Amino acid sequence: MLNRRRMLALGGLTVGAGVGGLLLPKGNPDGTPAVTDAVRPLTQHKMDGMPMGGLDVTGPSAESLAAIAPPVTPFTVPMPVPAQLRPYLRDAAADHYRVNVQPSDVEIFPGLRTPALTYGGTFVGPTIRARTGRTTRVTFTNGLRDDTNVHLHGGHTPVASDGYPMDVIAPGHAYTYEYPNNQQGATLWYHDHVMGLESDHVYRGLHGFYLIDDPAEAYLGLPSGEFDVPIMLRDAHFDEKGAFVFDIPRVTILANGKVQPYFQVAARKYRFRLLNGANERMLQLNLGGAEMLRIASDGGLLPAPVAETELSLASAERTEFVVDFSRYKVGTQLVLSDATAGPVLRFDVVRTAPDFSRVPAKLRALPALPKASVTRELVMSFDLTGVPLGLMNGKPFDPNRIDFQVKRGSTEIWKIVNGDTAHPIDHTFHCHLVQFRVLEREGAPLLPQDAGRKDTVFLGTGKSVTVQATFTEYLGKYLYHCHFLEHSTSGMMGQFEIVA
Repeated sequence: MLNRRRMLALGGLTVGAGVGGLLLPKGNPDGTPAVTDAVRPLTQHKMDGMPMGGLDVTGPSAESLAAIAPPVTPFTVPMPVPAQLRPYLRDAAADHYRVNVQPSDVEIFPGLRTPALTYGGTFVGPTIRARTGRTTRVTFTNGLRDDTNVHLHGGHTPVASDGYPMDVIAPGHAYTYEYPNNQQGATLWYHDHVMGLESDHVYRGLHGFYLIDDPAEAYLGLPSGEFDVPIMLRDAHFDEKGAFVFDIPRVTILANGKVQPYFQVAARKYRFRLLNGANERMLQLNLGGAEMLRIASDGGLLPAPVAETELSLASAERTEFVVDFSRYKVGTQLVLSDATAGPVLRFDVVRTAPDFSRVPAKLRALPALPKASVTRELVMSFDLTGVPLGLMNGKPFDPNRIDFQVKRGSTEIWKIVNGDTAHPIDHTFHCHLVQFRVLEREGAPLLPQDAGRKDTVFLGTGKSVTVQATFTEYLGKYLYHCHFLEHSTSGMMGQFEIVA
């Protein structure tokens, strides 16, 4: 049983470890998770049998803790760019896609096959490239032995396509999600969001990029095409055969599904879209002192580029930055490193190339903040008296309970509080449907990653952050939760209802 003592002993509550330590039942030998009857068919919002606070889990075995991932010679395999999915149909109404959700054996370590859960058989899943104002319809067919669903993280989507935890796709069935894309250009991602299984499913590979291109931004001339590269960084724990172990410590860092790969670049500007896809980790990245021009946050472009030599990114946060490799001679190698994990990815300058892209001094202005009509306080915490139980304002998630209502069209200010003070427990806060703006951090200046439009924000132990959001267009129930996925799986979620 994973109790408070075991959780603390595992070191899962330390900042340096970068993980929260809550564990789920181990998966089946073929890489699929253990089957559970805790989830229910699509649109049936029920909680019968859900082990909230009663995650009857076991601690890691001695074998798991002793497992050592296969050795890898750094920078000997190329970093793949996730394949871009092509629509099978384009009509007047939408672009239509099909994606199979399936177990697959993927090559993470050279010469070894790792059982994974995948979108379309690849790790990372295929990239869906949408356009502002143009609807996308994606039909996901569940080829797993367990329920699944899909949440478009950062998407402004109607409730039927939001990936509510109890709205599941049963094995052998399909569901079509409709994304209107009525938001500005941004780097989003899609991932599993099934109640009780999300952390395990995402850990084993159910994640992919969803990029929105905005015609209103084309005049900026930012790097595009092959010079616009999405990179998912995440961690994992593997055994000596290269199989995922849902355990800690998660010391292996993957860049687009490879361990310490290299990526060949031309001596010109590149736009990198960086996602922290780890279940629970803070990344602190540097390029050996080289300049990185941060141009975007979770929800799109910043008002102006910001030159930085270090980037911090919590789980589920995104950032975009431009590196001008024309400053370096052909043959130069630049290493992207994490403060804790060390070298992650190497960029190799291998050729010259013409470059007509630019990074303007002004990018995209943020809209004025409307006057807020409501102020709320949301507290994230754990009850550690027994099996760790995640709480929002002192209560575990209950899909049959509306925590509060929001008037459509209204603007609200939320003070988000990390209520865990007895032990060093970090959280990230994510709100579905809307992008918010970070107004302040109590007792501290805003962090660089707080700038711009946000949907995910980091909160250190005992800290608070104040955000403001405007709720437009759609009615229905939407979630807010900790995006350290073991925390949300243990109950650290709430829901609000938007009403007319």
